Amino acid sequence: MKFKPLLAGMAAASLTLSAHAQGPATAPQFSPDAFRGHVAFLADDLLEGRESGTRGYDIAARYVATQFEALGLRPGAGDSWLQPVRFVRYQSGAGSRLTVGGRSFTQGREILVRPSPSPEATRIEAPLVFAGYGLDLPAQGHDDYAGLDVRGKIVVVLSGYPEGTASDVGAHLTSEKARMAAARGAAGLITVRSDAEAERLPWERLVAHSGRPGTTWVGEDGQPFSVHGLGFSATVDRPVAEALFAGARRPLSAVLAEAAGGDRPAGFALATTARAEREPAEAGRFTSPNVVAVLPGTDPALADEYVLLMAHLDGLGVRTGGNEGEDAIRNGAMDNATGVATLIEVARQMTRDGNRPRRPILFAAVTAEEVGLLGSEYLARHPVTDGRVVSVVNLDMPILTYDFEDVIAFGAEHSTLGPVVERAAARMNVRLSPDPLPEQGLFTRSDHYEFVRVGVPSVFLMTGFGGEGQARFTHFLAEEYHSPKDDLALPFDWQAGARFAQLNYLIAREIADSEEAPLWYADSFFGGAVARGQRLAQRPGAGEGGARAR
Repeated sequence: MKFKPLLAGMAAASLTLSAHAQGPATAPQFSPDAFRGHVAFLADDLLEGRESGTRGYDIAARYVATQFEALGLRPGAGDSWLQPVRFVRYQSGAGSRLTVGGRSFTQGREILVRPSPSPEATRIEAPLVFAGYGLDLPAQGHDDYAGLDVRGKIVVVLSGYPEGTASDVGAHLTSEKARMAAARGAAGLITVRSDAEAERLPWERLVAHSGRPGTTWVGEDGQPFSVHGLGFSATVDRPVAEALFAGARRPLSAVLAEAAGGDRPAGFALATTARAEREPAEAGRFTSPNVVAVLPGTDPALADEYVLLMAHLDGLGVRTGGNEGEDAIRNGAMDNATGVATLIEVARQMTRDGNRPRRPILFAAVTAEEVGLLGSEYLARHPVTDGRVVSVVNLDMPILTYDFEDVIAFGAEHSTLGPVVERAAARMNVRLSPDPLPEQGLFTRSDHYEFVRVGVPSVFLMTGFGGEGQARFTHFLAEEYHSPKDDLALPFDWQAGARFAQLNYLIAREIADSEEAPLWYADSFFGGAVARGQRLAQRPGAGEGGARAR
């Protein structure tokens, strides 16, 4: 799971359902001890934090593959349990700079240039064009490039998204800005931070969190994958932003004030040019596999419709730069040994005699989530099945230090997965709650999002803030998250882990047994933005007409 740096400062139902509620098979029995056993192994110091590309991760991958084999699943990558993924890790040189109006601004001071895997240096000198928030989805009401010619130019955009935009939609739009600029023919992208973002996250703090190298996967052609292909992309401090708008027909202050007031600033050509220079990347390569397995379904008519259950297996490894003798292993017990334990235990129930679902199930423990959702992105773009994935249930970092009363079902409201989740939660006497952290845009910050981007309805559950949940959840984020304290010494409630596994089992089971695969809702932003000609469903209560095609 990925939370923004800002968040680091924040401070029971029965385990057995009736056979009638569950269906014709006997009710599942989820074992707290079995759940604990998986977490204990995966979070052991021996695995040194399971960082992608390390021996510890490979041990974890073999453990999961062995569990899958023992349950009678089939290898998911041909005759192998492992789908190898090649990666390149890269760090841009410190000499990158941006020159505007004769003034030069340097990397790590006034500008933060995003690293690129390209071994070639970049030199771009081009006119500047301001394009509002940089959003280009006219059919969805986002037309910031209207009337602008940005071909061969450097586009300047505001950070964030317009006021009133749902947080998950806004997070998706933000992640697409570079791709949108490249699709318009832009040579580069410069992001100017809004007043609200500058206040929330001071520049010095942003710089302190910017030193990590980039990582991407390598395609079959041997080239590092890039979702946009821009030659230059950077975020700039306020003095640089002022220089970009020098002599423009509207000053930066007026644009920022308009955005702060809830309006959408229109784009216009700026009065100057800029020279962007990015030093060649310093790169290294490694390989790390996704672990994939298949449970065939029982209905031949649904044999090509796969339900994907997924959890990221990787962690952050061993922390460097600490004091001598200090614990440096970031064991990743909560993040995400708990998700992998859920994955294995759901697979155990699915494989019980007489309990196989109608649709086939693809189980995946994916790599490189912590460096950008890369293992799931690779899996989404390199399918291992002979059919299509019709739905994703993602399992990522439930906080299990309390007996949760509620969950947040990210993504459920955008598709017919919503009623499925509602029914499962009701059976477990668990409430569904709205997102308590909308500023985090969590819908786009875990592995299911890479399948959303290719049009697959998806959901993932976060344990909620009900009862003692808020205090427990925020304490974990402030004190243990992404640190060596995320280990087995945490006060785990293992029965809560078993309940979490059962809840996800019920969701996946209904999807797998339903007559119809999940559909995006016609009135959902994602239905319009990513469905790509799929049949869409009418939201219950939204009027007549049923499902329709786009």
